[in-house]
Amino acid sequence: MKFSHFLTGTVKTHRFKSLHRFRFRIPYTFGLWILLCSITTVTAKDFFLHDGDRVVFLGDSITEQRMYTNFIEAYALTRHPQWQLTFRNAGWAGDTAFFRSRCHPDGSRVVGVEEKDQAPMIDKMIRRSLGRDVLALKPTIVTIDFGMNDVGVSPTADAYNAYVRCLTRMVTVLQENGARTALLTPQPVENKRPDPERDEKNLALRQFSDGLKEVAAKTGVPYVDQFNPYLQILRRERTTNPDKFIGGGRDGVHPGAIGHTLMAWAILKELGATPLVSRAHFNYQSNTVVAAEACKIEHLKITDGSLAFDRLDEALPMPIHPNAEPALKLAPVMEELNQYGLQIIGLPPGNYQLSIDGVPVVTMTAAEWAKGCNLASSAGPITQQGLELLKEIGVKNDIYFKRWRNVQLSQKNEWVPAPDVETRRAAELARLDQQIAESEAKINQLRKPRSHRFELKALLP
Repeated sequence: MKFSHFLTGTVKTHRFKSLHRFRFRIPYTFGLWILLCSITTVTAKDFFLHDGDRVVFLGDSITEQRMYTNFIEAYALTRHPQWQLTFRNAGWAGDTAFFRSRCHPDGSRVVGVEEKDQAPMIDKMIRRSLGRDVLALKPTIVTIDFGMNDVGVSPTADAYNAYVRCLTRMVTVLQENGARTALLTPQPVENKRPDPERDEKNLALRQFSDGLKEVAAKTGVPYVDQFNPYLQILRRERTTNPDKFIGGGRDGVHPGAIGHTLMAWAILKELGATPLVSRAHFNYQSNTVVAAEACKIEHLKITDGSLAFDRLDEALPMPIHPNAEPALKLAPVMEELNQYGLQIIGLPPGNYQLSIDGVPVVTMTAAEWAKGCNLASSAGPITQQGLELLKEIGVKNDIYFKRWRNVQLSQKNEWVPAPDVETRRAAELARLDQQIAESEAKINQLRKPRSHRFELKALLP
């Protein structure tokens, strides 16, 4: 049976007006300050992750890429720097909901059999693979992202039924072991055509995503739709960019940093991520702090044509990978996930340059400062701290991948042809565990907000 549902829907185009550039990226204007005020109604208690969680990302090669997962990890660590959180990536290239890459089953034997014969096969493969790659990590949260290769096996009713049954059993086993689960749809494929919604594989992925929604409802777990938001962006952008991969990847399946940022945006929103980092609002004329939310303001000093203060935030802005900056023009990532606000009213007309710790970061007019701006990706040393954190997250997760796949799961002759291979394996695992611990210690230092000196000065005409 071929799936033939066509996709419909519209998406609002989000464009950002550029302000005068100065050294760093441009802050995003809020228009009205009330926009930033209104987003605070979403609080940390709405977020799927909680203090003390141990998170495992389970999926196929797109998860194994360690990109959208790194970005989600970076968001959680920067937004909640006091929480104790642990993240591990259990993605495996080529994998399916029936764990083709982990158990090496014959897909035709799994997919094309009667349900009564299929059920024990599914249970055995799922318990074995989850036990080794996921449950051994004692997770409290597991996100699951399969479907791309399940459709690739064959977009038929048999493949669909196997997918639904496998995911249902997977969630049940995880729930039995105390793990909260979120089911993530795959993202769409990105073939170079003007109508991505009519691509045969996307038609199948849409159908599989609908099935996943039914599994989520049946098992009582969150359903995270990244397929439709991503597809709407593709459909819009294909009208002007017919010959390139919008997500920045090298093929239509595996996005680059741009696409993975769009994935992280869609996933985090669905999981209740909060948009506010912090905000500060000053009145130049009255020499006062009008509002300070999620930050502490000290040593405010206003003189003729200048304003200075120390700011200690409760959180850091979510870092945006430099290669992913085009994603900020494709989706409202900054508005919906990353609001680091500064507003200064009452300035005399003119241009004013903001420096943080002596580093110039942005120049805007008095009227623009009065509207307020989002400095999340243009806060000089604050933004740099987040990028250092994101880099270290990548280092840690690369070490874990080596530990898990190249040492823990390697066969004797693949790893080291020696009679004392298990002794040497244990020593290497211990060495890598120490490296992971050291990297996580660095991460915990980098995620802590620091006090910074902000100075705004009028520029000569």
